[in-house]
Amino acid sequence: MKNKVVVVIGATTGIGLAAAKAIIAAGGKVVGVGKDEATGKKAAAALGSDAEILTADATDPATAELAVSTAMETFGRFDALFHVAGGSVRTYGDGPLHELTDEGVDFAINLNLKTVLYSNRAAVGMFLRQKTGGAVLNLGSVLAEAPSPGYFATHAYAAAKSAVAGLTRYAAAYYAKKNIRFNALAPGLTDTPMSARALADPKIVEFVKNKQPLDGGRIGTPEDLAAAAVYFLSDASKFVTGQIVAIDGGWSVTDGGCEMPTG
Repeated sequence: MKNKVVVVIGATTGIGLAAAKAIIAAGGKVVGVGKDEATGKKAAAALGSDAEILTADATDPATAELAVSTAMETFGRFDALFHVAGGSVRTYGDGPLHELTDEGVDFAINLNLKTVLYSNRAAVGMFLRQKTGGAVLNLGSVLAEAPSPGYFATHAYAAAKSAVAGLTRYAAAYYAKKNIRFNALAPGLTDTPMSARALADPKIVEFVKNKQPLDGGRIGTPEDLAAAAVYFLSDASKFVTGQIVAIDGGWSVTDGGCEMPTG
């Protein structure tokens, strides 16, 4: 990733911050976007001079355009986008369909799908103008393909993340001849600010021991996704597009309802 410039939407905490650190460690530079000024200052201090941090709202269509133009103005190039921004909207009324509120629908779609459309549009527009190709990496969720109805019945969130997977595949097909690659990561339960509710519930933590059995049966960490992010954002994956890669400790291939066999 030497000298490559990556825009990270949602770069100031959790998965986005871990990825930004890994990008810089691999020789790249980052333009990061975060909504909160305080966490933005902390991220800027942690990332140093190879990063430019913007405080802006990803739900504003102008934010992604600003981030891409900042990459060009600050570092002189734009090579890749990692869209991380999103989150649970349970407190706004997300849940099973029969309990889903209009506000929950709006928040889920605005935060978890529209923001991705905005950032992907901004990235592709610049790639086409540059005629350089480029890489787009989106953050989905394992819940899009492997539901957990008992503990994670947020149907609007799951629908939005399923749409992110669909967008990633369709864009990959459409722009392949322009050498613009689209891929996505689908994490399992990961220790981020979004997952605070789940991590505070002993029943969910116990459930995860069987549902994510790798590495002793644990909650994922943002760093678990960082190496994959660098791979997909760099030239190492120049022959890969349209892939949705689960980084989930085994969530998507286990039932979680019984003890795992040991022999």
